[in-house]
Amino acid sequence: MKRAIEDLKSVGINVANILVPNNGVDLTKWAIVACDQYTSELDYWQRVEKFVDTAPSTLHLIYPEVYLEEENGKQRIAKIQNTMENYLGQNLFDNYDESLFLIERTTVEGVSRWGLLVTLDLELYDYNNASKTPIRATEGTIIERIPPRQAIRRGAKLELPHILVLIDDEERSVIEPLIALHQDLPKVYDFSLMEGGGHIKGYQVKSTHLFTQLGKALAKMGSKLDPSNPLMYAMGDGNHSLATAKACWQEIKQKLSPAERETHPARWAMVELENIYDEGLLFEPIHRILFNCSSTLFLEELGHHCHLKSLETVESVEAIKGLIEDQSLQRFGYVDREGFKVATLQSPETSIVAGTIQNVIDALLEDEKGVEVDYVHGEEITTTLGSKEGNIGLFLPAIDKHTFFSTIVQDGSLPRKTFSMGHAQEKRFYLEARKIVSD
Repeated sequence: MKRAIEDLKSVGINVANILVPNNGVDLTKWAIVACDQYTSELDYWQRVEKFVDTAPSTLHLIYPEVYLEEENGKQRIAKIQNTMENYLGQNLFDNYDESLFLIERTTVEGVSRWGLLVTLDLELYDYNNASKTPIRATEGTIIERIPPRQAIRRGAKLELPHILVLIDDEERSVIEPLIALHQDLPKVYDFSLMEGGGHIKGYQVKSTHLFTQLGKALAKMGSKLDPSNPLMYAMGDGNHSLATAKACWQEIKQKLSPAERETHPARWAMVELENIYDEGLLFEPIHRILFNCSSTLFLEELGHHCHLKSLETVESVEAIKGLIEDQSLQRFGYVDREGFKVATLQSPETSIVAGTIQNVIDALLEDEKGVEVDYVHGEEITTTLGSKEGNIGLFLPAIDKHTFFSTIVQDGSLPRKTFSMGHAQEKRFYLEARKIVSD
């Protein structure tokens, strides 16, 4: 077993002592969607709070970003960290030592995707755009977002993952062999997620044979990579959370001996690996809402970054989606109180429309004219908010997941908020936990 685990470490993967609430806990109330979802929908989080009430829940262990601007931030962080200690002291968890979890997530539409819960070596990760490390960001990292998250992670005894990391496994050699035998694996949980999150099942993976099999499959994948640019693990969701884990590890490691650095739990970050070729894995666009922004102001700024070839009026969101799917042209959808339009750009300053639009938005924010932006999932919320007086909704196309890895290798990180793996309710829920402090 020890040799098999060392082989996994050689490809950046480690097993973990995974904590899952015991049978006395209602897992539907325990599991909460990623904290960076529904950031403009306070009513969502109010419904969750009412549903959970005082029951044990990851809601009490995370900081939903909808509340980041509140004045009592320090008190909320202290309460989160105290609750972690309380849950540990109450023997709330069952411990699955030296394990990985195979996870099946089924949406309310009945579409399933599979993942493997592992820990990744933060020594192999660099979130900077020019990174050539095996683990790297796929979108631009906003450095200013790391310190607030560090304040939460510093002093926290538990790590709860919502991070999804992609592997480029066209041969389906890593996760799929486990799927084939999942009925023979010990089932850890099987329950429905709240608020339309679908259903989730988790299976324990813990055997020398399976660890050896995984190590060999990953080593084979790694052997095919360019040694000067070996992209092995690409961020799908949660890049700023992984960047925060890295920043905290950089602080912690300075106080450790070389031997201690090899074994300290904070060197690793728990994530869910998913194969980009999984048929249940859908890439969705992330749309933009501009607040306090007139059409005149937006179109004027757009003209500084490209030539607006046309602005065509259309009848519906479906019409927008049909037109912007053609990625031989840079097009995006547009909605304000006057209705829907499709913009076609000429001579844009970036290679994809998300980059051009992001440059426009960044310039508007810097002008100090009171413009604000939010990034949202789904056409309905974009339409609802974008059509209000003083607002604009921007619809962006999805990117092609099959050229995803090669694009990152060739061009570096994509513009931030370029893509999303599914809609908000399909994001990873906080469920498993792991200690990140030495005992």
